[in-house]
Amino acid sequence: MTAIGLIGAGVMGGAIARRLLAAGFSLRVHDRNPPKLAALAALGALPAATPAEAARGCPFVILSLNDAAGIRAVTFGVGGIAAAAGPETLVIDMSSIDPVATRALAAGFGAACGGRWLDAPLSGGAPGALAGRLTVMAGGTSADFESARAVMDHLAARFTLMGGTGAGQAAKLVNQLLCGAGFAALAEAIALAEAAGVDAARLPEALAGGRADSAILREFGAKFAARDETPTGRLDNMVKDLAGAAGLAAEAGLALPLLEAALATHRARVAEGLGAADTAALMRAFPRNEGSPP
Repeated sequence: MTAIGLIGAGVMGGAIARRLLAAGFSLRVHDRNPPKLAALAALGALPAATPAEAARGCPFVILSLNDAAGIRAVTFGVGGIAAAAGPETLVIDMSSIDPVATRALAAGFGAACGGRWLDAPLSGGAPGALAGRLTVMAGGTSADFESARAVMDHLAARFTLMGGTGAGQAAKLVNQLLCGAGFAALAEAIALAEAAGVDAARLPEALAGGRADSAILREFGAKFAARDETPTGRLDNMVKDLAGAAGLAAEAGLALPLLEAALATHRARVAEGLGAADTAALMRAFPRNEGSPP
């Protein structure tokens, strides 16, 4: 089976790794956290001491990192991917970063080693990765997009080429506007239902098939109602993405008040020290009423 390098074994990277290992790929993983590496090694992954070691000899290198600075470091730093890559290497960046930064990284990688770059941010979280049901928006050449199918067919239910380099990241920011506003609205809807004496956990069932039905309601409605903060996505990452969307809107001269409201809602929770908490921590703004159903 094809050898794949993976840089970043956090919540998303770890789920991606588990899915690819289950599909039979040979996986070389680099992460700065030894326990995360050990957990994946127990499943058959090969730990790599450096990003270069993870990338060496692999036609595909997947990145799952938090920001452009981290990607720049693992790509061009000492022991970075570029030191071991060549024209045969396709980096599939599944991180969520700024489209401008993506274009600079792709150009720099090509200049450094002749390697290729596909931005491929995702939606669907860790559960989607584990089930192979991610939605992935790609930016790059059609040839690299088609090559990446050898990997993406195991991770994504929907894999769409949105345009040239950076287009996938721009589409992801649009996605995050919809998700961030949706999460903020869901938290308020749960709070309103509880205040009215409604069993909020039954909203997904009650609203199924109606105009208010959505993937967010189905997946997160009961979770928010239960104040279940099992990790699926960090609040600080959503703030990063919403801020990126706000920057994109500003560049285009667009005033998007709903985006600004969603960003403010998420920032307020991060300011309370909840940056690493799950999205369901939005419900901490709405303590459960004494009369609310359990």
